[in-house]
Amino acid sequence: MDLQKFIRDVPDFPKPGIIFKDITPLLGNPEAFKVMIQSFADRYRSAGIKHVCGIESRGFIIGAALALELGVGFVPIRKAGKLPYKKIRREYSLEYGKDAVEIHEDAVAKGEKVILVDDLIATGGTAQAAVELLEEIGARVHEIAFAIELEFLQGVKKFAGRKVFCLLKY
Repeated sequence: MDLQKFIRDVPDFPKPGIIFKDITPLLGNPEAFKVMIQSFADRYRSAGIKHVCGIESRGFIIGAALALELGVGFVPIRKAGKLPYKKIRREYSLEYGKDAVEIHEDAVAKGEKVILVDDLIATGGTAQAAVELLEEIGARVHEIAFAIELEFLQGVKKFAGRKVFCLLKY
C-alpha cells in the first residue's frame, strides 16, 4: 500500500512558508494505519524491546498502537508541565524559540532497550531532547523511528552513529 497517498500537505501551517505533512488522513484510514503500525512492528518484533516511547502528541498515537502490537509498555514523552510525577526535563531550540519535553524519572528500568517513535523528523531537535532524556534515566535507545522524514532539513544528521528508521521520505 502506498502510504504517501494518505499524507496531506497543509500550506502555511504553523506559519507562512511551511508545508505541514498531516498524517491525520492516514490515521483515519484503518487499513493504512494498520499497514503503518505493522511496518514498524515487523522491524522491531524480535529486537527485545521493553518499551515504545512516543513524543507528544502524534508520537503517542503511533507509539501506543505499536506498543500494543509488540506486547510491550508505552512511555509518553510530554511537553513541559503535563506529567504529574517526578520528572526530568530537556529544552531544545525551535526555529522560532525554545521548548521542552519531560519524562517521568522512573519510566523505564536502567538498561532497558527502548525505541523512540514520532510522526515526523524535521530538524530533529525534539527527538534529540527525547533521546537525551531516555538515556539520562538509563534506557538503551535501540532505534529512533519516524513515520516521515523531511530529508531537505537533514534532521537525521543529529543522530550520526545511531540507528534511525524513517518509513516515508519527502
